Amino acid sequence: MSGWGLGWFGGGGPAKKDAPKKAILQLRGQLEMLNKREKHLQNLMDEQDGLARKYVSSNKTAAKAALRRKKQHEHSLEQTQSQIMTLEREIYSIETANINKETLDAMKNAGTAMKHIHAGLTIDKVDNVMEDLREQHAIGEEISEAITQGVGAQGIDEDELDEELADLQQEQLDEQMLNTGNVPVGDKVGRLPTVPTDKHKASAQRVEEDDEEEELRKLQAEMAM
Repeated sequence: MSGWGLGWFGGGGPAKKDAPKKAILQLRGQLEMLNKREKHLQNLMDEQDGLARKYVSSNKTAAKAALRRKKQHEHSLEQTQSQIMTLEREIYSIETANINKETLDAMKNAGTAMKHIHAGLTIDKVDNVMEDLREQHAIGEEISEAITQGVGAQGIDEDELDEELADLQQEQLDEQMLNTGNVPVGDKVGRLPTVPTDKHKASAQRVEEDDEEEELRKLQAEMAM
């Protein structure tokens, strides 16, 4: 068997590749024949056993001859059964060896494929590629930041914004003073820079005079009616 194994698994053309299959087919054919022989011998043994039982009382010579033939068939049956076990073991061994060979071939092909994939790759090359990617990402971020800054509030003077805001706040304060005569307490506008007291008094006096004139016009209109 060892010589056959070297012939089968040593590589070569299609003939060597198909050798395990042919051997298994041949062994299975022989196993089928032995199984038929086993059944035939068992039938012969049963037949001789029946004759021995038939003549055990009437014809001891015939009964003894039947038992002798039964023993011969029994010996042949034991040999046949031993051959069947040997063939079954060989078939199992060849099938297992063939599966192992095909598995090994598949693993070899996988190793060859991985070598082909990694042929042009080294750790240094991978590190260089990753470093280039990091540099490009950094450049992209810098470009995005530069574009964003360029689109922002370009050319706007913060001092001018502060002055404009102060003017709006002063206008709001003046409007509230005209409407109420008092500066709101606790309001944000009330925390603005204080206006001189004389100006506040003059504004309040104008509001009161306007109210008096309005009331006088209403009295005149009523008297005219």
